[in-house]
Amino acid sequence: MEQSVGSLQEQALKRKERLKALRGRQLQGREPADGEPDRKRVADEAETEERHRELKLRNYVPEDEELKDRQMPKAKPASVEDKVKDQLEAANPEPVIEEVDLANLAPRKPDWDLKRDVAKKLEKLERRTQRAIAELIRERLKGSETELAGVVGAAGAEEGDSD
Repeated sequence: MEQSVGSLQEQALKRKERLKALRGRQLQGREPADGEPDRKRVADEAETEERHRELKLRNYVPEDEELKDRQMPKAKPASVEDKVKDQLEAANPEPVIEEVDLANLAPRKPDWDLKRDVAKKLEKLERRTQRAIAELIRERLKGSETELAGVVGAAGAEEGDSD
């Protein structure tokens, strides 16, 4: 769709007229627009009044007497020492309890209940094992006594021959 040069110029003129009307309304204190509802106009007017009331000059030192009333008092810097002290106190660890039972802290092994139940049976077996070991040692000693007597007798016989 091609538009002729004449229609484009007409559209540009209409835009310029709308912009002039808009600027005129802004300069004259916002006259009502054709399609604008009344409550929207009232809300916009209240907003602009609040903006003017909220004007506060923090860093700017005005020369005008009216603006000097809106100047904020100089802010005092916060005490850094107090903040640092608070942080240092927060960083200090609380004293740890001196006595710690490691048996309570250490996790139990998964077979601890089995060991507890089998402990009585193991005691009986341990006693039987000790008795069996003692009997074996006695038997060897009896057998070694006879061997010792034979060795001693043989040694005595050899001494008599060499004399």
